[in-house]
Amino acid sequence: MFQNNPLLEQLKKKLNQKTPRVEGIVKSTERGFGFLEIDAQKSYFIPPKNMKKVMHGDKISALLKMEKDREIVDPETLIEPFLKRFVGKIEKKNNQLFILPDYPFLKDSIVIFYPKNNYINLFETGDWVVANLVKHKLNGHSIFCAELIEKIVKKNDPLTPWWVTLSRYNLEKKAPLIEQKDFLLKDQFNRKDLTHLDFITIDNFNTKDIDDALFIKETNNGQFFLTVAIADPTSYIELGSKLDIAAYERGFTNYLPGFNIPMLPRELSENICSLIPNERRPVLACSIIIEKDGNILNTADFFLAWIISKEKLSYEDVSNWIEKKGLWTPSKRSIQKQILLLYKLCLSRIKWRTLNAVLFKDSLEYRFQFEEPGIIKNVVIEKRRIAHKIIEESMIIANVVGAKFLSRNLGFGIYNIHSGFDSSNAENAVSFLKNYNLKFNSKEIRTLKGFCNLRRVLNVLSNNYINNRIRRYQSFGDFSITPSPHFALGFSEYATWTSPIRKYSDIINHRLLKSIIKKESSIKPSEEFKFKISEQRRRNRIAERDISDWLYTLLLQKKEYQNRKFSAEIIDVSRSGIRAKIIENGANVFIPALFLHPIREELILNQEIGKVFINGNLHYKISDLIQITLFEIRLKTRSIIAKPDN
Repeated sequence: MFQNNPLLEQLKKKLNQKTPRVEGIVKSTERGFGFLEIDAQKSYFIPPKNMKKVMHGDKISALLKMEKDREIVDPETLIEPFLKRFVGKIEKKNNQLFILPDYPFLKDSIVIFYPKNNYINLFETGDWVVANLVKHKLNGHSIFCAELIEKIVKKNDPLTPWWVTLSRYNLEKKAPLIEQKDFLLKDQFNRKDLTHLDFITIDNFNTKDIDDALFIKETNNGQFFLTVAIADPTSYIELGSKLDIAAYERGFTNYLPGFNIPMLPRELSENICSLIPNERRPVLACSIIIEKDGNILNTADFFLAWIISKEKLSYEDVSNWIEKKGLWTPSKRSIQKQILLLYKLCLSRIKWRTLNAVLFKDSLEYRFQFEEPGIIKNVVIEKRRIAHKIIEESMIIANVVGAKFLSRNLGFGIYNIHSGFDSSNAENAVSFLKNYNLKFNSKEIRTLKGFCNLRRVLNVLSNNYINNRIRRYQSFGDFSITPSPHFALGFSEYATWTSPIRKYSDIINHRLLKSIIKKESSIKPSEEFKFKISEQRRRNRIAERDISDWLYTLLLQKKEYQNRKFSAEIIDVSRSGIRAKIIENGANVFIPALFLHPIREELILNQEIGKVFINGNLHYKISDLIQITLFEIRLKTRSIIAKPDN
């Protein structure tokens, strides 16, 4: 008799309007209950029975209720699901397929919807797949349900870390497939013939996509005359062609542990365009005069040319020869002369940048070694040696003059920018520095000159803790289509054009530079493209990090790493514990608060200042070196738990 009663519906509506509602993000726990996080300070309890309606990470609206004198929430409306497109592992039970999402806080398998009867026979438990969530309990369904999009890889495949991670971030797994009939030189512009000059390249032993070659001479008054020659893929790639669109979509060559996935077809990037020795290649080149004190004269000349690289040198051989180590020597005197002059230029530029720009201290780099594809063997430390710095300084010179050339002639391009501090973080940085008797003002350090001065003072001070905290206040690097300073490098403008085989932003700058040389019209890059390459770079970096974390868990579970002590540097402090990096191999480990001190009330983990106090006394801080042992390797979540050796 009460069904469809309008008075009852009105009463329900009034009651609902009076019931308070809150919006937030669902956070699950190991024990079945959860919390609805409203903001950083406020959260509400979600009982286990109510958690069955939602997933960790869902953004929801919920009813706020009182239950046994405690405020709880009852999920009501789904605003945005945490799971949309996701990766996971197949589970087969009772002739039914399920998928377990590959996220640490999602513990329950999801039913897979499939329309074909024989679908189940295509999969085995442990296979990896991509799926879409198609049914959610808050949308009126009785179960969570997903549909499969694609199979990633079979269980126990050694390349699982790569294929799963690339699928997670929707990144390409192979080089572009473009027909070779498109790999023809389409730019018939008259080029300078520099094939007689002794251009050299310096790279890793195994580098195939060589995009920069150098030639240098010294004038009678001690100036350096440097010619930087950069591979010219835009002579083969027409704007708007299939090849151009494929490169645009990728944005970058994706460098991952063990191998890379190129932006361009390998036939182009590693052969036709690559500046391999003794092969005639078209280049975009720039001649630059640098004074003997390292100052760059504003007379750079850009032009198109042909070159022949006379020799491919390695970082290791060149560094050993300069440092008088090992048996390797340059093949002839002309090559020897090139190395020595480039070394001399490098030292002058390092000195100039130390006094006039920003020079960060070298950090350790790590490289994975493999027994065979996908089978991790070891991790080795790779220090940046003098040959790396020779190439780095030469490319910085080229990119500085490239930025100025674009600004002077066009006023736009793809610029790499870094804005230093925003106003509030500048104030925070100044307040922090006062604690160490370092007196700066926020207005000063927000200028390029003031920022550079601050960095030079901190370099002299050489305090890793202070350096770390100041960098926390700094902004992130970004792209801009108009000139803007790069505070972190210390330059008023900076635009890369030296890696067009590997970066689409450099292809754009090549086209702009060539339009100036040829006196043709130029197309200004769009804001949309700037955001696209920023996002693509972010996804590539996250993928590289995730694969590395996966490989570290596979490596450190081996017997030889059990019960071993490691030296590690504390890199972060959070409310739940501290993170540290093992110096020997670069692995990141987590040390839970319980392992720092058993009585939680006596332990303060101050995330803001990066310090840990026990009974009011400072025990740990970011940048400290501590001794640790591995406690647990969690392959499922690719995390490494460690204990400090007190």
